[in-house]
Amino acid sequence: MAITLDITGALQAAAFWVSNKGGSNGWKLFFYFYLMLTMLGVILGNDPVVLSGTPFLVYYTNATGLEPMPWLMAEFAAANTASMVLFLGNLTNVVICEGFRINNVAFSAYTILPFLACIVTCFIAFAFQFFSTQHIPKKLRHTGYLNPKDVLCDPVGAWVGSIVLGSCLVVIIVVSFFNVDVWKVTLPFAVAKCIWDLCWDHFQYVTGRIPCACRLGGKEGESVNPVKDALAETSEKTPQDNFPSTSPTLNNASTSTPKPLSPASTTPVTAEALVVPDSPEKPRTDPNTNKIHEIVPGPFPALRLRLQTTYSSLCDHFPTFFLAIPRLPFALAPFSFSQFILIEALAHQGWIDVFARWLVIASKDQIHPCIWLIGVLGVILCNIAGTNIGATIFLTKVVRAAELSNESTRASGIALAVASNIGAVSFTFSASLAGLLWKMIIQQKGIKIKQTTFAFWNLLPILVMTGVGLGVVSAEMAVLYG
Repeated sequence: MAITLDITGALQAAAFWVSNKGGSNGWKLFFYFYLMLTMLGVILGNDPVVLSGTPFLVYYTNATGLEPMPWLMAEFAAANTASMVLFLGNLTNVVICEGFRINNVAFSAYTILPFLACIVTCFIAFAFQFFSTQHIPKKLRHTGYLNPKDVLCDPVGAWVGSIVLGSCLVVIIVVSFFNVDVWKVTLPFAVAKCIWDLCWDHFQYVTGRIPCACRLGGKEGESVNPVKDALAETSEKTPQDNFPSTSPTLNNASTSTPKPLSPASTTPVTAEALVVPDSPEKPRTDPNTNKIHEIVPGPFPALRLRLQTTYSSLCDHFPTFFLAIPRLPFALAPFSFSQFILIEALAHQGWIDVFARWLVIASKDQIHPCIWLIGVLGVILCNIAGTNIGATIFLTKVVRAAELSNESTRASGIALAVASNIGAVSFTFSASLAGLLWKMIIQQKGIKIKQTTFAFWNLLPILVMTGVGLGVVSAEMAVLYG
């Protein structure tokens, strides 16, 4: 539902609206973008925001002559921190709610205050780090008015998608009091949205006014399945849409300053310059004969060409469906399954019981030591235990095996919820799948970022968020349990 909503152009239209509100004031625009990405992260989760927000910010910063690093780092932190609020915001939240038997509404009630504390302190940390005008100038290049309607290619689809997604979230909150499995709620909504997309695309196709067909002409070499590519984390990629960055950080020239824009470059940025192509490439056709001339290598070239032609025509007929399917996180299933297998292997060998005994000795079954031990370990293990998913599964098993008191178990679960989400804003790209996805996208756009650079800019935010977030959890538990 979130991906098909993005395909309509709704998220990019929201970004245009925010850009207009921010105007030419650099810090005002930075704050507005941070706020928008935070709200989208709460509603949609981190992956859709990273998928849509990262390419847009790359294009936006290039078009306006801005250093991309502050905007991209803030976007990544906001999306991952905001995903701790709702049960469906992150896969780790699902693991925690199931493992600790926490009600969906109760989960949000526990995490809303730590989220607010973390998101505010994270912005303050980034503001401190990027305070220099070298990173965020006080006055930006005038972008002109960016009409959100220019990128909202399917207004009806955007409205329907927003209503369906909002209704689904409301129903999930209501039925959570009756112990109904979440998939029994989300699956009917997802199927209904899929049927709507197929019917609506067909209607627009037969009436000759399908708006998203133009988005199927993606650039050569762009990934069809970015989530799968992020999981593979291939290091050798040919950069696409290479942009000459003015960033001293990205160019490894810490003493240099951004080059001044030439007089010719002060013309207002148009909406067309900021449209983000995000779709698989169609076979090239001859405009005169309308026949596909792409050479199909391998065996059965005639059959392969016919199948490719059929696929191309289906993409034109049902663009929303065929754009959404490759972007679905199918690769998450085997990845998560493998993490469960590895943790079960540790349990079978007796290591989970050993770690559980150490936890009991270190915490003495006290609430606040459990919060800080699990929280700090969670942030650290996100970097070395197979992303935040592996760290969450592992620590959930350890806490359950420790057989702590109900109060300490609940406190550990909430601390882990905070740690598993802010732990993505950490020292390694592999601390989360969103980090691998984020890295892959910016590399495809020609922006290279070193592991040390990523860790350097995340060091202060993760430290303050860990301290403040776990401190709020401790305060909550002190109020609840005395």
